[in-house]
Amino acid sequence: MRAAARLIVVASIAATAWPAGPAVAEPPTLALPIACSPGRDCWINRYVDHDPTEGIRDYLCGDATYNAPPGNRHKGTDIAIRDGAAMRAGVPVLAAADGVVVGSRDGMADISVREIGIDAVRGRDCGNGLRIDHGGGWFTQYCHMRTGSVTARPGDRVTTGQRLGEVGLSGLTDFPHLHFQVSRGDEIVDPFVGVDGGAACQVGDRPLWQPDVLAGLTYDPTVMFNAGFSAGAPNIDAIRDGRGRPEILYNVAPAIVLWVDIFQVQAGDTLRFRIDGPAGEVVFEHTTALEKDAPRRFAYAGRKRPVDGWTPGIYRGEITLTRPNGDTETIKREISVR
Repeated sequence: MRAAARLIVVASIAATAWPAGPAVAEPPTLALPIACSPGRDCWINRYVDHDPTEGIRDYLCGDATYNAPPGNRHKGTDIAIRDGAAMRAGVPVLAAADGVVVGSRDGMADISVREIGIDAVRGRDCGNGLRIDHGGGWFTQYCHMRTGSVTARPGDRVTTGQRLGEVGLSGLTDFPHLHFQVSRGDEIVDPFVGVDGGAACQVGDRPLWQPDVLAGLTYDPTVMFNAGFSAGAPNIDAIRDGRGRPEILYNVAPAIVLWVDIFQVQAGDTLRFRIDGPAGEVVFEHTTALEKDAPRRFAYAGRKRPVDGWTPGIYRGEITLTRPNGDTETIKREISVR
């Protein structure tokens, strides 16, 4: 079966007219603003854009950020969850530091902007969310929260780790994630850098994250965050909604297909798909070269059913992305065929 891929454009610009703060004081020390395990069930897929021009540059001088439309820098850290099923199960958004809520919104639907159009959320890009004043001019903002989940209102005092709501799909976005933004007055601050700066292309001299949080937020600009099997060409929309992912296949399935969803691929990357059968034999192997940079990529490849059907047992899939410099990322899945 021919490998196929689909590109979508992701966006999450926080743009809500909430009040600026007074004089500057010591910055807050930030806890993780989402109840998840980075690298296992949530992933940072966008960082603050440090390039003041129409170019892009994250804090490590990579390109895991965006600038769309040109001149509108990405101002926060985007923490994505796997799919719509994870969103519906409920992933808590947590207060990153003590403070007082100074702005909130709820009631916007959890619908991809690809379905409703940008005009439907214009002026409410943040979607459902909160803004918290930490004193001394420091604020955090939490965007794209799940409708009906926001628990705090202006004037409420919150403490570090307090549940504020859940990750959602509201506002200017087309995948469930939390856009987390830090500011000092009107100035955007990258929590990986802080306000003291430091050497270029590395963590700042005094980042805002708590040390244990920072240690767990490994920089990985390319993330294969979801993968699985299907009995034919996968339904991308269903998979991203958390459906269309069978737990078993049958020996009469018309095909065995291995698919993967990836954040941030680059031109020149190669994807290798491999499926091994119950006895360890290679059932299918295919390598494809990627020709374009893409913020998100869905790809799949597989083999049609042999004449005598599939041998029952456990089939194991492995997808490896290789960079031109030799760096690799691998994700593995398995499925039972009966």
